[in-house]
Amino acid sequence: MKKETPKSIVVGMSGGVDSSMALVLLKKQGWAPVGVSLKYPVWEDTSNCLRENVCCSAESFRIAEEVCRKLHVPYHVYDVSRDFQKEVINYFLKSLRNHLTPNPCVMCNRFLKFKKLFEWAQDHQIKYVATGHYARIKKNPKTNLYELLKSKDVEKDQTYSLSFLSQKQLSHIVLPLGRYTKKEIYDMAQKEGFEIFLKRKQSQDFCFVAGHAMDSFLGKEVGIAVGVVQDDQGHSIGKHRGLHFYTIGQRKGLGLSGGPYFVTGFDVKRNILKVSRDEKKLLQKEALLGPCNFFSGLPKKSLRVQAKIRYRQKTASGTLFPVSKSRVRIVFDKPQRAVTPGQFAVFYKRNVCLGGGEIRF
Repeated sequence: MKKETPKSIVVGMSGGVDSSMALVLLKKQGWAPVGVSLKYPVWEDTSNCLRENVCCSAESFRIAEEVCRKLHVPYHVYDVSRDFQKEVINYFLKSLRNHLTPNPCVMCNRFLKFKKLFEWAQDHQIKYVATGHYARIKKNPKTNLYELLKSKDVEKDQTYSLSFLSQKQLSHIVLPLGRYTKKEIYDMAQKEGFEIFLKRKQSQDFCFVAGHAMDSFLGKEVGIAVGVVQDDQGHSIGKHRGLHFYTIGQRKGLGLSGGPYFVTGFDVKRNILKVSRDEKKLLQKEALLGPCNFFSGLPKKSLRVQAKIRYRQKTASGTLFPVSKSRVRIVFDKPQRAVTPGQFAVFYKRNVCLGGGEIRF
């Protein structure tokens, strides 16, 4: 009997423990992996301590290459800096100029990261792409469609940030870590002789700009527009640097005495930042969402779902109502705190991620 030739698969390599162990698992499962690291740009400014993008520094490339060498896997670096600027940075800045709170990770996964990995794969006659995301994909035999499912590790589940992938992308993506916990992955790294990951801290910054440099970035790229801070009685109680420096529900960094105060809204025409000491004013029961992405198509009638409006938030029960071909309205059973325009609501039916929508208001 002729032995089956291993299928080639491109593995997105960040130089971190997750993508490295994804590579290990794929080799054990009989795939023929090819490691590919995407090179992104970084904001070049003296205030930004990141000389390189944290997702693709020379150090992360060195580690990724070493992992591939140890596993006898080909390794390549693909420079996508220009497209990252267009698809991620420009989106980020446009959202802020429109007084929205962007989520660059959701947009990056859909329009940059997976798109470019598939682009490299196609150029090398490879059909499949894998990453170290904590999520699962399976084909539903009843609908013949691919579904995105929550990972075994509830705390590390990344379906939220993958909610805008397309059905076509899902059909050619492999996510080896979906059936593991983060602890199991660290244990695997130690067992496989990759102790370096046990000491290496994972970055939580926006990869393009260090966290402490974000104010400088916004000041230079979007600008300073000083205005009045107004409480819910209409009293002027301070000044702000520009509405794009703030987000709904924000408490820290307001510089107001007599608080705590919470950002409750923006009066864009008058350049007024609205705040309140009453946290209940952040509660909202419904929101309009669009554009939306549903893996099995936009619902044609009302649909009960579990939804989350932030990556780390627990899901909340609600009902979706179709509004148009690209928009839905969600009504939560209980009011939710700080429903923020520009962020994403992501929908679930038990462990299945149905898709998501950008919050309009």
